[in-house]
Amino acid sequence: MTAQEKKLWYQFLNKLPVRVKRQKVIGEYIVDFYCSQTKTVIEIDGSQHFEDENKAKDIARDNYLNSLGITVLRYDNKTVNENFKGVCTDILKNFNLL
Repeated sequence: MTAQEKKLWYQFLNKLPVRVKRQKVIGEYIVDFYCSQTKTVIEIDGSQHFEDENKAKDIARDNYLNSLGITVLRYDNKTVNENFKGVCTDILKNFNLL
């Protein structure tokens, strides 16, 4: 896990009242975090995700996951570092825990 993924996991996700799995395989993809109760994937994106080729791959990945009824939440490393509370609040809202 990246530093940002570790922060999100150890300081927030593993303490939630719903079960979140790390590095979950879904189809041909490995997602950063997955909650089956809410059918939500959480992806923490590094700078490589902003390159054109990787943007297209992320779109295809998100479309596949969406076709399975899974919502994808994406946060970049900078946002996790600079607005951790906001990221956590957004996840709580999407999990209907607020």
